[in-house]
Order: sequence, then C-alpha cells, then structure tokens
Amino acid sequence: MSHYVLSGYIEVPPKGLKEALKRQPNGAFLVQGMGPLTVHGHAKRGRLLFAHGAGAGQQSPFMRQFVTSLAAQGVQVLCIDFPYMQQMQETGKRRPPPPIAQTLDQFAQWYALLADLFDEPLWIGGKSMGGRVATLFASEQPCKGTAPGVVIAGYPFHPTKAPDKLRLDHWPKIACPMLILQGERDPFGTRDEVAGYTLPPNAQLAWLTDGDHDFKPRRFSGLTQTVLIDEATQVAASFVRAHGTGLMQESNALV
Repeated sequence: MSHYVLSGYIEVPPKGLKEALKRQPNGAFLVQGMGPLTVHGHAKRGRLLFAHGAGAGQQSPFMRQFVTSLAAQGVQVLCIDFPYMQQMQETGKRRPPPPIAQTLDQFAQWYALLADLFDEPLWIGGKSMGGRVATLFASEQPCKGTAPGVVIAGYPFHPTKAPDKLRLDHWPKIACPMLILQGERDPFGTRDEVAGYTLPPNAQLAWLTDGDHDFKPRRFSGLTQTVLIDEATQVAASFVRAHGTGLMQESNALV
C-alpha cells in the first residue's frame, strides 16, 4: 500500500478533488495520476501553491514550520510532492531531482488543476528548487500572467560551489511581483553576493538576519530558526495581501 495512503491521504480522482475540498477544506489527498496534495489554513489573505526543495519534500521540518506559520497569517498553502520525491518517500532511498524542465512541466500540471478549483487567484512559490521552478513557470506566462505573484523561501541564485553560474536569465521575463525571503548567509546567494546582481524592479528581497538556506541563525546571534521563519511568513502574508486582486492595499515593509 502507498506510503501516502498509510499516512492518511485520501485517494481522489482529479475531477473529484473540488468536491473533496468542499468536504474537507484542510486535508491530505492523493490525487490519482498526480500525487499527494495537502491544504493548510484558510484563504483570508490569499492562496499559494508552494513546492518543496530538491532534497526534502513537503513533510520536511522546514516546510512544515514555514507552511504552518504562513497559514496562521491567513494565507492558505497548497503543498505537493514531485514524482521523484514520491519515489523517495515510497522507497526510503534518496535520489536526485530530474532535469528542471521535467519538474517545471509537473508544476504546470498541478497549477492547471488547482487554479480551476477556486474563484480567487492562485499564487505560486516554493522552497529553493521549488522557488526556482515557480519563477520559471511565471516567466512563461503572458504579460498579465496566470499567477498574481511569486513567493520564494531561499532562492538558489547559483550552485553552492559555482557562484558565477547565476540562475537569473529568465527573471526579466516575469511580469508579476516576486518576494524572495533569503537568509543573509545562504550559500546559494548571500546578502553580499546578491547586492552585486542586477535584479528586475518587481523582485523584492526580505533578508533574514544571520539565516542560512533554511533560515537557521548561529547561536550567538540571539535568534532562532522559529523566529526567522515567523518573521519571513509575516512579510510574505503582507506581500500577498498588498498585491492581491481585490484586496485592500497596504504598505509592504520589507526587512
């Protein structure tokens, strides 16, 4: 039996997902032909499809803390596991992600399914690799794109050992607002490194003091990962509210 079914996920066909969500707005579903989907919180400020990083799925400690905190801020979060991650969960064996184009196609399929279920617009985003996939998806949308905005937790600006190989070529094609929540010590893009990049005006950065790629600060900083995650999600919720369609606009104070 599937790892996800054993974990309490409810099996549903894609066409039955809308009715399943009406019965259980916050739940865990195994969508046939797609994979696992969990829904957290209520869309008081907005709704976000949020993808995991390369090495850990939606049940990783960071993802659980980040999603729980963001849902508490009034942003409903929908989380998925890509097929390679599903295989990792089923077998217990680590495996690398496939080429990014394949993961992008899978993300697009999820967005097409989920965006049709709601009247409100569906934001996109992700942790690390998931955030990169979300920006690639956004860059392929028309000027008035499908997604109203992007929220990224720890963007992988470059591979850790190749700071000259930037992953920014597609950013100028993104028309919607982007928020990048980044630890100051993130090895995929430190504050000092990113200061030297030319970023489009719709990309806003919120720096998390002394945080690494998972927003963990050093002990002597006097901060904790929980504090930084809560700080990040407060900024994210404010950003979503400020840029949300039909929502009251307010100033967006970034760190």
